[in-house]
Amino acid sequence: MPPVIDSLLDTDLYKFTMWQAMLHHHPATQAEYTFVCRNTPAYPLAELLGEVDRELDQLCTLGFARDELDYLGGLRFMKSDFIDFLRIFRFQREFITARAVGDTLEIMAKGPQVHVMAFEIYLLAIVNELYFRRFDADAALAEGRARLQAKIERLRALPAEPARRHPFEFFDFGVRRRYSRAWQREVLATLHAELPQYFKGSSNVMYARELGLVPIGTMAHEYLQTFQALGVRLRDSQKAALETWVQEYRGDLGVALTDVVGMDAFLADFDLYFAKLFDGLRHDSGDPIVWGEKALAHYAKLRIDPHTKRLVFSDGLTVERALDIYRHFADRTQLGFGIGTSLTNDVGLEPLNIVMKLTRGNGQPVAKLSDSPGKLMCDDQTFLAYLRQVFNVPAPEAGRG
Repeated sequence: MPPVIDSLLDTDLYKFTMWQAMLHHHPATQAEYTFVCRNTPAYPLAELLGEVDRELDQLCTLGFARDELDYLGGLRFMKSDFIDFLRIFRFQREFITARAVGDTLEIMAKGPQVHVMAFEIYLLAIVNELYFRRFDADAALAEGRARLQAKIERLRALPAEPARRHPFEFFDFGVRRRYSRAWQREVLATLHAELPQYFKGSSNVMYARELGLVPIGTMAHEYLQTFQALGVRLRDSQKAALETWVQEYRGDLGVALTDVVGMDAFLADFDLYFAKLFDGLRHDSGDPIVWGEKALAHYAKLRIDPHTKRLVFSDGLTVERALDIYRHFADRTQLGFGIGTSLTNDVGLEPLNIVMKLTRGNGQPVAKLSDSPGKLMCDDQTFLAYLRQVFNVPAPEAGRG
């Protein structure tokens, strides 16, 4: 079988944008990333250990090709010194380890953040593809194509609905949980050909380049979490992260992620200065309608015209759920929908709910509180309690999460 990853462009755009910011502003940061499967797989992931190790060995032989660097360098927010760094970059195998503990597959990447932060998406794509290779591919692809066609037909019917002030636009955010690399390409090529009026881009840099799509992405949780361990006052960590982003990109990549310590705590830091500088906000946990209403109320309080801003939704979306949210907000603000698993792994098999999250920075615990208790990730309960206290985030009710 061919390797799962054969190009280092086969990852999310926001890995590059965060990578550049950390290289420029905090290049000495040490980090630990931990792999977790949140649901019960059909067979133990520990059985994949040998194959995962071989794929990681292969990954660590890859470098960026000249034409790949030319493409990245052509994105106006990528700096020439970062491209030069990527020119000589190689993953170091000693920085990532995998082992089987009973039926569980444990994987950790540990080392200088600028050398380990990019492992995440490749590793998740590797585990997914190895896992799904054990199922009937013909049946899965036949079902996937039927479901994809149903999504296309559903969106083709959208003009029959009442017109809204702002258009419906969606993007592919499905690298990390895709059924396979080849299936993701087929999905994107099909959507690009069939729904150009709605399908506006992909987070996958390799396929954005290959298919002529807009590469989509700004920041992820790890970026804001890192600032919890960088020596700034913990209460100021979000503001420090946002300010660093502004200084790095100076108007580009202006969608901020809101749920590292919860939407309420985020908005407490998202003052008029940041609200004017950032183009919009991204939702990734909790009730999307509640979240969007809070965002619009915040803009109203600051007397900012919401039609000049964009709300991006990216939490477990299906096409139908995206359309429900669209109908609720489309006359009030610009919108975007990042759809992941439901695009790239809707083939009749239960997807894996796998993540690889930052758990420590410079030897200190970091945490994502999130607006969904099930997405909480921290291995230090003392720090978690302290973080809640500092940001005035209540613990979830007993029996929840």
